[in-house]
Amino acid sequence: MMVELDASFNEYPLDTINLTVDEPDLDLGAASALAKTTAREMDSNAMMLSYHSGKTGEFWPKYECGGNGRPPWIVFAEARGYNLKIDINAGDYEFFYVRF
Repeated sequence: MMVELDASFNEYPLDTINLTVDEPDLDLGAASALAKTTAREMDSNAMMLSYHSGKTGEFWPKYECGGNGRPPWIVFAEARGYNLKIDINAGDYEFFYVRF
């Protein structure tokens, strides 16, 4: 059984939270934990849809989403109705969430 989220009924606006972390050794795990804490403070049911690291080039999910040359992590998140982006250190780490 497959369940689809109908994001058109989502009451939340598209928000971007910009965080600056003064920690030179910040890695994906620590950034992800910070993003999750931040998102869950806004909505306890927030769910991460995708991420991208401008620092390492890593992204998830590893799908090859079509989108006229647009990054697959953004295409994936948009297709699922993301409404919260948490940007850590100006693109070093970007996390795309949906709030319900």
